[in-house]
Amino acid sequence: MEISVSNYLILIFAVLIIVAAIITIGPAAGQKSAIISKTIPNPSPSPSVSAGSYPQAPELNLISGYINTNNKSITLSQYRGKVVLLDFWTYTCINCIRTIPYLNSWYEKYASKGLVIIGIHTPEFDFEKDYANVFKAVQKFMIKYPIVQDNDYGTWTSYDNHYWPHVYLIDKDGTIRYDRIGEGGDEEIERNIQKLLSELDQTNQVANESLVSENISSNTDFYKIGTPEIYLGYSTARQPIGNLQGLPPEQSVNYSFPSDSAARLSPNLVYLEGTWKINGDHSELISNEGKIALNYKARSVNIVAGGGPSDLIITLDDKNEDQTNIGTDAIFVGNEAIAHINGLRLYNAVNDSGYNQRTVILNIKGKGFRIYTFTFG
Repeated sequence: MEISVSNYLILIFAVLIIVAAIITIGPAAGQKSAIISKTIPNPSPSPSVSAGSYPQAPELNLISGYINTNNKSITLSQYRGKVVLLDFWTYTCINCIRTIPYLNSWYEKYASKGLVIIGIHTPEFDFEKDYANVFKAVQKFMIKYPIVQDNDYGTWTSYDNHYWPHVYLIDKDGTIRYDRIGEGGDEEIERNIQKLLSELDQTNQVANESLVSENISSNTDFYKIGTPEIYLGYSTARQPIGNLQGLPPEQSVNYSFPSDSAARLSPNLVYLEGTWKINGDHSELISNEGKIALNYKARSVNIVAGGGPSDLIITLDDKNEDQTNIGTDAIFVGNEAIAHINGLRLYNAVNDSGYNQRTVILNIKGKGFRIYTFTFG
């Protein structure tokens, strides 16, 4: 079959359009991500970057609070001549929480050799702007390196960031030499730390040292998690709930589980029972008691929650949790697993032995309970 010149040109044009569309597709802003890596090569010269150089690291911008700095403000410029690791994080992000042991270990090993770590705490929810909440989280996670509060997204915007977590490595000259989005690749990050530290002094032989990252084990297999993060506010919902009423903005709704709920809960959809007020970034229990059900596939189930104070009685597949699957934020009271909700943070409700398809039900006692998200491990 012979193709005319005009048809051939049309075919080429169509292919170019498809390729262009693929290139321009990118991830959503503010996304929490895992196992994505990017190394910045020498870019072409631009008005802000001299020819042949790496991009200059923007200064910390619009910082509203400082932790672990002796109550003093800090800047990137004061650390010129050192290697600086910037970590964009927020304290309820499970992806960020799982990276903290690595950051703590790097700070302990390399701070005396020229490494500076600065945590850029950029909040996802309004309550994460509160200094006391962030300070309490820093203490809980035993973080010793400086943390700055980026409540107005000034530094986030300066770096054109879109992810929690996101690590940047800045060399002694103040230029960005490496960055990595999401979890994973910790040994690669540490090798780059060692490389940049070796550039500080020819006698600094850290590049030949063993990696502390090798001694930290991660129990999460991202490829086995079958349920995505679920948001429960009307402005943040990334997928609908199972109740037919949905999440109507600023309304109080009386929800019920479907009849024969154990057999009719669709996977990866949240079902509510009780009276709930639907707010922008969370749902709040208005009645004295309520329930939340979810058919999920993961090893661990976490919720970002607060309000109350409230108690959650946690069941799995219509049975009480036991020693093999109880969450780290639950305790046994009699034969029931109960989580006490007494602050705005991430709570681990289920910590199972495998990546199973299961149904968790949170039986809530106490009005005022607020749920923001489900996250999984």
